[in-house]
Amino acid sequence: MPAARELLLDAAFAALGSRPWSGVRMVDVAAAAGVSRQTLYNEFGSKDGLARALVRRETEAFLAGVVRALAGPGPGADAGERCAAGALWILRTARVNPLVRAALTGCRGDRVPAAAAPADPTRRVPPGSAAARATPTPGGLADGVRDRVVEAVTAGTAGARGPARGAGGGAAGPAGDAGRPVGGVPWACEMAVRLTLSYVVAPVGPDDEAAADVARLVRALVGDGRGGGFT
Repeated sequence: MPAARELLLDAAFAALGSRPWSGVRMVDVAAAAGVSRQTLYNEFGSKDGLARALVRRETEAFLAGVVRALAGPGPGADAGERCAAGALWILRTARVNPLVRAALTGCRGDRVPAAAAPADPTRRVPPGSAAARATPTPGGLADGVRDRVVEAVTAGTAGARGPARGAGGGAAGPAGDAGRPVGGVPWACEMAVRLTLSYVVAPVGPDDEAAADVARLVRALVGDGRGGGFT
């Protein structure tokens, strides 16, 4: 049987399917989980604490799903295939999970808790810090996705064809206006993530077509000759 904490988080998430967060009552969450209200407060302290824990759980599960999706194409997949697989997971998950969508975009409306869309959406924090363990900002969550994409693409490309161009940082191109290296696999992965997030905000057709756009972009940027262009 799941622990009381997980039962309570499940109940809180289920409640969001039928009412806005402002209408979710702690007593109802406890009852749905089959535990006392005191147990709920012992676990989370307050409704805000419950909201923060729920958002953390959903975003951590989302990032774990990104990793699984990136591994899905299997050995020998090129950077475009892996980024497309990751993009497809992101788009589909953001559509069905309002907490993930709010955490990625910073736009929460009135149906999800404020913890899902922090007041400073562009703030970045050092990995492993107390702030990083708190509710993620959209910028921080995008960085987390990018880092996982870079790791998966670099490992997959190295295994199939030797080290990826630009994978180690030194082979990347000149720095851009923001001082970050432009060119190579890490930069291509970041552009893939940014394009994917733009489709989360403003969908333009079926998810598989958006994922195909991501694949073409990455292939064009890494120069594998399969970019195909954009029309």
